[in-house]
Amino acid sequence: MSTQPTRIFVARLLGLDVFDPIGDRLGKLRDVVVLGRKLNAAPHAVGIVVEVPGKKRVFVPMTRLTSMDQSQIICTGLVNLRRFEQRGAEQLVVGGIFDRKVTLVDGSGVAVIEDIAMDQQNNGDWLVTKLFVRRGASTSRLRGLRRGHTVLIDWSEARTEDATQPQSATFFVANHESLKPADFADAMQDMSNKRRVEVASELQDERLADVMSELPEDDQVTLLSALDNERAADVLEEMDPDDAADLLADLPKAKAEQLLLLMEPDEAKDVRRLLQYAEGTAGALMTPVPVILPPEATVAEALAHVRSEDLSPALASAIFICRPPLETPTGRFLGVVHIQQLLRSAPPEQLGTIVDKNLSPVSDQDDIAVVSHIMASYNLNSLPVLNKEGRLVGAVTVDDLLDHLLPDDWRTHEDGAPFRKLGGRIG
Repeated sequence: MSTQPTRIFVARLLGLDVFDPIGDRLGKLRDVVVLGRKLNAAPHAVGIVVEVPGKKRVFVPMTRLTSMDQSQIICTGLVNLRRFEQRGAEQLVVGGIFDRKVTLVDGSGVAVIEDIAMDQQNNGDWLVTKLFVRRGASTSRLRGLRRGHTVLIDWSEARTEDATQPQSATFFVANHESLKPADFADAMQDMSNKRRVEVASELQDERLADVMSELPEDDQVTLLSALDNERAADVLEEMDPDDAADLLADLPKAKAEQLLLLMEPDEAKDVRRLLQYAEGTAGALMTPVPVILPPEATVAEALAHVRSEDLSPALASAIFICRPPLETPTGRFLGVVHIQQLLRSAPPEQLGTIVDKNLSPVSDQDDIAVVSHIMASYNLNSLPVLNKEGRLVGAVTVDDLLDHLLPDDWRTHEDGAPFRKLGGRIG
């Protein structure tokens, strides 16, 4: 790297592409790792966290960077693709330093860090020399509002609060706002449990529910248990009933019952019904809220239903035709209308005339092996589930099935490491 004095603000680096020497893209910069070398000494930037293809985050030491500016970053190309894990006294700038409160040494009060500046020294090291802070800052989970004026100060002009003290996460949430829930959850996996709770406190209930559904089961339990009961119940209401049921099943029974009592009765009813099924059955795996319409409904009405942004692609791929009542458990199940058939039919046509009656539903007591065999054999995205009275009680979707068949650690699994779920493949 050049030994000419260079100053870079970390917030301007976020999302920049990282390239190897021949111009091939390695990934995007997602964070910077700093290390406090000794008391009252400026923190030392030791590396960057890069999101490589596959959404995995890896560590690239600063010594492997040959060029870094506000437009792009170039490295030597020698990169360890093992997933990044924070160690010892290392701190993530975006994940842990941004939004941290500091006390100004001039006695003018408290401020919040919104950015930091790194200066490259003559020996090539990068040190944190400047803090961009907002004086008198305040945050709100509901609006993310900030007040107070900003100022650039020397690192030595502020004293950071104890890392164990509560910390805002407004910057982190705003910087990751556009990420899909699975990618947001992946970013949270690099954090301590304390920091995850702080990030959760900044998220709206619906967003938190989506993100939590993408976390490993143990992390979901830890995070939900850290929320107060009222907030936890609100988040569970925003989750898909099958995801909420899976999470509650991992909690102590007394805690789960407390949360169910705090949920809206209609939301809790679907979850309670799912909790009654034995693990490994179609009933335990299904979602109880597929798209259900009567045979008199038209193709136009069906297309309007499947356009909903709240539906997953798998649920939107089929309409289940039943006699009233249309909420599960429904009246008599008549069959399925697939999305392709909707697209081929005239808008005024009634669904009862194009229903597929050849697709055999499964029982809510059937083993998952039966479900997977049928879905694989007929290339289905979803499969109706009936109770012993012949009423539709839900549908198993392909994403439900995959989540069950994949090993328990699939969200954090390293390439080349053995899977840890009984029945999963080894090696």
